[in-house]
Amino acid sequence: MSETNFQQWVGRRESVEADLNAFHIAAMSATLDQDHCAAEGSPLPPGWQWLFFNPAVRRSELGADGHPARGGFLPPVELPRRMWAGSRLRYLESLPVGARAERSSQILSVVNKTGKRGALCFVTVEHTIRCGGVDCIVEEQDIVYKEATPPGTPAPAPERFEAEASWRQRVDPDTTLLFRFSALTFNGHRIHYDLNYARDVEGYPGLVVHGPLTAILLQGFACSQAGNRPLLAFDFKGVNPLFVNSPFDLEGRWESPDVMDLWARGPAGELAMKATARFR
Repeated sequence: MSETNFQQWVGRRESVEADLNAFHIAAMSATLDQDHCAAEGSPLPPGWQWLFFNPAVRRSELGADGHPARGGFLPPVELPRRMWAGSRLRYLESLPVGARAERSSQILSVVNKTGKRGALCFVTVEHTIRCGGVDCIVEEQDIVYKEATPPGTPAPAPERFEAEASWRQRVDPDTTLLFRFSALTFNGHRIHYDLNYARDVEGYPGLVVHGPLTAILLQGFACSQAGNRPLLAFDFKGVNPLFVNSPFDLEGRWESPDVMDLWARGPAGELAMKATARFR
């Protein structure tokens, strides 16, 4: 389908409601190996909104990759590989644990490009989460579709990231962490749990760590360094994949009194994700 035809999806909207229930919060706290979890009525930790509002698509309606089949709210892009490339988040008001919230989504743009490895299609979606009639979180999410990489194609060697950090936290992702996060987000993408598929079909060396999981960890890491200051904005972009049983580091430093530069550094010193956090 041509880029021109894709433009009919721009402006498309959908809304879904969800209960920010305490079980999911407790399960996420356990998944991240935290000593305590947010009590009912307390603010939802940043990034944890991604546990909710996810579509419950029937197994018979999934594609070969475990994602919902093409079409529906998102345009039916025919490129076989898709991923969450990054987001720009604005935290306006707190979302209370236990409340009922609504997420309204709108497709902002659909853009075709050509990269080093072939055709690309970028779909940008704006999500607005409201609670009690108040806008709490606004997110612009970038989804990228791309051509398949033939199995056996060597991945380009990632460049070493030379930035110096003021703080560092080690993360050791195992299969249980990936399984639990997939379950909590109802994410069927097989690259996170099906090793044969990840390796033989999509050409990865191992199971892939979820991009939003890394983004959640970076937001928690940033907040731990900022003390009690509220997080106002968080932007992130995936650069290189991270893999199960390969420890990586969350790192950061203050760029200014209110802005923090953050990144996830892979085991070979490569930049896996870059992010910026802004605090009040």
